[in-house]
Amino acid sequence: MSNRNNQQNKQAARERLRAERERQAKRDRTRRQLFVGGAVVAVLAIAGGIGYAVTNMGSSDDANQKWRAAAEKKTFTKPANTTGSRGTTVVIGDKKAKNTLHVYEDMRCPVCAQFEKFTGPTVLKDIKDGTYKAQFTMGTFLDDNKQMPGAGSKNALSALGAALNVSPQAFLDYKEALYAPKNHPQETNDAFANDQKLIDVAQQVKELKGNTAFEKAVKNGTYDRWALAMSKSFNDTKDVDATPTFKLNGKKLEVGQNPPMTPDQFTPLVKQNLEK
Repeated sequence: MSNRNNQQNKQAARERLRAERERQAKRDRTRRQLFVGGAVVAVLAIAGGIGYAVTNMGSSDDANQKWRAAAEKKTFTKPANTTGSRGTTVVIGDKKAKNTLHVYEDMRCPVCAQFEKFTGPTVLKDIKDGTYKAQFTMGTFLDDNKQMPGAGSKNALSALGAALNVSPQAFLDYKEALYAPKNHPQETNDAFANDQKLIDVAQQVKELKGNTAFEKAVKNGTYDRWALAMSKSFNDTKDVDATPTFKLNGKKLEVGQNPPMTPDQFTPLVKQNLEK
């Protein structure tokens, strides 16, 4: 899981926990195996620890300037298919579904990408089948990491807003594409800060391929302020300090202190906590 630093007195502990969980995700990607029966396990050591170089950070000053300007914009545009005064409530699925799965993610989060790879299809099927409707609250705290700063989380979230404005299905399909192994960068690579990268990935999504309105919204930062508002909503959630986090009808789904990463972990927890 990736942790947000919104409380200084817990920052150091959370950074250590986040780093360990990221190392675990990298091991998983290397071996391409998950062993079910507790947590995700891998044995391959990463040579050199975490002393790797940060790439694509040369334009971080420009990116920060862009987002400072976005915060000061007078115009606030929220995507279609949202509710709430600032459009930060995003619920997708059958409105009559009795149960609600609340998903908390950060678009740069490598563990979120691992979850989406293995269990994302299960979530999409459950939404389609009406097992639950899904609410999404997206954070951008990884951009504020002092060791690996960037703007990719915010920029990808703004692009997700542009996709959501097209349709809820475009939002789901685009999020899936962004998290796909062939598209999702290492956390040290702030590739999502580049608008063209986001537009290129969108060509893999039926409703977004060649969609000039979507591309214009990404390039113009139409939903930048909305992305900041959504990020604030994430930060204001007091009992969520890591991504991914899942709540079913308000109750956290956990395996020990970790999120369920595989269908074999995720589905039984869902069944146990569904309201009949």
